[in-house]
Amino acid sequence: ERPRPAHPVARPPQPHLPQSRGTAGSMGVSVTAPWRWLLWIGALSGVSLAVDRSKFRTCQDTGFCRRHRAPTAPPPKFSVLPDSVVVNGADGLSALLQDEDFTSPPLRLTLLFYQNGIARMQVREANPAMPRWEPPDVVLEDQLGPVAPQLQERSEASGLRLEYMPGRHVELGFSPFSLALFIDGEKVVSVNERNLFHFEFHRSKDTPDAASSAEAATAGEDRHKGKRIVGYWEDGLAIYEDGTREEKVRDNAEEEKLRNGDGFWQETFAGHTDSKPLGPASVGMDIDFPGAQHLFGIPEHATRLSLQPTTGPNAHYSDPYRMYTLDVFEYDLDVPMALYGGIPMVMGHTASASVGAFWFNPTETFIDVEKDGKASRTHWISESGIVDLMLLPGPTPKDILHQFTSAVGTQELPPLFALGYHQCRWNYKDEKDVAQVEAKFEELDFPYDVLWLDIEHTDGKRYFTWDKNLFPNPKAMIEGLSAHGRRMVTIIDPHIKRDNNYYIHREATEKGLYIKNKDGDDFDGWCWPGSSSYLDFTQPHVREWWAQQLALDKYEGSTMDLYTWNDMNEPSVFNGPEVTMQKDCKNLKGVEHREWHNLYGMYQQRATAEGQIMRSGGQLRPFVLSRSFYAGSQRWGAIWTGDNRAEWSHLAIAAPMLLSIGLGGLTFAGADVGGFFGDPDAELMVRWMQAGAYTPFFRGHAHHDSKRREPWMFGEPTTTQLRNAVMTRYALLPYWYTLFFEAFVTGVPTMRPLWMEYPQDTATFDMDDQWLVGSDIVVKPVTAPGVTSTEVYLPGTQPWYDVDTFLPYEGPGYTKFDTPIDKIAALQRGGSIIPRKLRLRRSSKLMRHDPYTLFVALDKQGQAVGELYMDDEETFAFKDGNYVLRRFHFKDSELTASPAAGHSSGNFSPGNEIERIVILGLPVAPKAVHVASESPQRALGFEYDPSKKALTIRKPLLPADANFQLRLIR
Repeated sequence: ERPRPAHPVARPPQPHLPQSRGTAGSMGVSVTAPWRWLLWIGALSGVSLAVDRSKFRTCQDTGFCRRHRAPTAPPPKFSVLPDSVVVNGADGLSALLQDEDFTSPPLRLTLLFYQNGIARMQVREANPAMPRWEPPDVVLEDQLGPVAPQLQERSEASGLRLEYMPGRHVELGFSPFSLALFIDGEKVVSVNERNLFHFEFHRSKDTPDAASSAEAATAGEDRHKGKRIVGYWEDGLAIYEDGTREEKVRDNAEEEKLRNGDGFWQETFAGHTDSKPLGPASVGMDIDFPGAQHLFGIPEHATRLSLQPTTGPNAHYSDPYRMYTLDVFEYDLDVPMALYGGIPMVMGHTASASVGAFWFNPTETFIDVEKDGKASRTHWISESGIVDLMLLPGPTPKDILHQFTSAVGTQELPPLFALGYHQCRWNYKDEKDVAQVEAKFEELDFPYDVLWLDIEHTDGKRYFTWDKNLFPNPKAMIEGLSAHGRRMVTIIDPHIKRDNNYYIHREATEKGLYIKNKDGDDFDGWCWPGSSSYLDFTQPHVREWWAQQLALDKYEGSTMDLYTWNDMNEPSVFNGPEVTMQKDCKNLKGVEHREWHNLYGMYQQRATAEGQIMRSGGQLRPFVLSRSFYAGSQRWGAIWTGDNRAEWSHLAIAAPMLLSIGLGGLTFAGADVGGFFGDPDAELMVRWMQAGAYTPFFRGHAHHDSKRREPWMFGEPTTTQLRNAVMTRYALLPYWYTLFFEAFVTGVPTMRPLWMEYPQDTATFDMDDQWLVGSDIVVKPVTAPGVTSTEVYLPGTQPWYDVDTFLPYEGPGYTKFDTPIDKIAALQRGGSIIPRKLRLRRSSKLMRHDPYTLFVALDKQGQAVGELYMDDEETFAFKDGNYVLRRFHFKDSELTASPAAGHSSGNFSPGNEIERIVILGLPVAPKAVHVASESPQRALGFEYDPSKKALTIRKPLLPADANFQLRLIR
């Protein structure tokens, strides 16, 4: 085992052996003996247990944010020029905006309206000297369906009113410019009502003085004082040949402001200078939600689900929520700093209605939140791009999700195995280690679906390769997992080792596929392999080339059961500003990195998913996990919440983080079970596994310095407790799969805050320590040590049934449950029918033909409804209608099965049977149970437990895809 340093990074760097020196700016050099010595010294120094915030900018450190948030003078007020207003059918409204002093160029305002209810406002320069970049393939423009608004009122002095759907209209104010959305006559969202709209224009730069030019030219180049660099820590600080390390540079923001026009033309932070050749180009706008005291969304942040004020007298934070995808080591909790992904969508919720807003701008963005008890106000500030704002009228939370995902795409239906349990650590050492882990899971009858390999499986961090000493026969290794119905995932990061003997790098260089630095050379940054370059995933031809590398004849040792993990794709650059790429780098079309930074991870995940689809000839669904994400990432796979810690607080924060991400349309998300850093004790591990079993993406993962924590490492009774938690997940796979089909169709998340299903229950609005799986299971995990009882809030007026004891409990209100170490509080809603599979198998693939058990939980009226989705669990045939969606309905002592409305089964027939039906809340035992749809009627065996009021009907043996009628004889 090679020694590794302990230091504040997401993963410690390895000894790097680049083949040649890097190009200018990379500082890549051969590793020498002092570096190995430093590894041993670093291992003795201990690991930092919190993020180093000095590495990451705040609003105060960022010129464009300062200029908007605390301007030295009020921004110019823009008005609509009445004579420029044109309403042209489905093309919407077009008009010019002009500042009151006519000192700024005019802006072009466009209002568009869509069949799904979205009202969209765009503001661009009317006659741009240089057109601003707009993402071409994030919003599904061809699927939105424009509608023609009707002009109802117009006043040259005040503005106009446009109705675009019954009960929905907008009012455009002329002077000053403003926009408001009304639902049934009530204003639900207002734009620029506080006149915070600010649009900076590209402009020519005045010639700087000689001193400033010299300082800018040498910033970041002479800071090493001639010392020879032998490596970089992930905080971007250099390691020198003499054994010392670079000291941090502290910037003087006020000096920079005076010298540089408050960040117009260049900015320096932590020794890195952003040259800003195009000058200032930021945009900002206020978006307010009258009557809404709660706002949700704008993931990803390690904060409460209900957004907290960042300004005003009630401010909880002093800095705005930041959205700029970054590799953040051991992130802190309850801070609004940026993390790995970002979805700029916010939702305002009241007991009467919900409304949302999507700020479609992938540049660095800050969002201020202010609340006064009567309304919530937001201020959006982005570094560049245009104003592209979609107002989502709701009026229900589910309506908003449907509207939003109709614009950016719904969650792609994953293959079923991806919903099982995933076993991962950094790193399973070799083929023998893999075989031993697999054998132990087999010995213990412990179900799992996927085994993961981290960066050490590669040949020197060259992705798409294997370390032949450790993994000499990767294909046979994968086939060994496949024999038990399991799969493997390998990591493939976006940084490519600069080694001319490495075929990926050689071909990428020859074809010109790399991102360029500001001087036009291939960008060279430092990551796991050492000197690295980064593919330009913003370009379709680069994504196509990447996709081709996943072909079985290209990726040596791969099989159709090998899937992919895209990590470090914010992108992470150890020696770059804020551990990422310089903003003045450019894609192959010459567009600066600042314009598309937040999209980079999604574009890599897309390319990888398209490669998996391509290798199967378009037949099989992909599975790709990404750390970075943006609006629309759900079309390409799953994400996780990054490098968390083995602490109770990180178990607790997982729920609000995942709920928030789900509200952004991305429901296939999870948190590393057990925590990535550190060593969970048996209690924390059990509690985390119990909670993880009720979250969409379910993976255990650990840092290489963490002790081995496979389920058997804790001994009994912990191993059994962990297995029981995972078995709960596998029993509920039919329900999870049905929920993911619902998410694919409607955009509604699988993991939901309580207020999504109970929008008028104000007690749920601040609640983020419990959640709903779909609409029918409420879950509240234990998130503190030594706790053996849990108070659970039960919403609604119908009973809730404990999933273990079947006993009913009444809502609304809190109920206390015993939760010893082997129990999590989980209850099924009265009025629901949930399908389960109860036979223990080693993997989901081996459950495919198993029979179903229906759990029918009756409401106070003696009724219940539920659905079951079935398909082949792995191909795209369901998109051609080859699936089954069944609707079960219990009423008047009869259980009926029929096709769900609007869904036919195509040519698909699953062949599964229903082998058991459990009815909860039945007051008395029936005299008999008959299959009334058969002639003659068939009598069924049953048992009734009067203490639980539970009826179990044995072996009805009804085809799961057949219509039937089952009758209880009183």
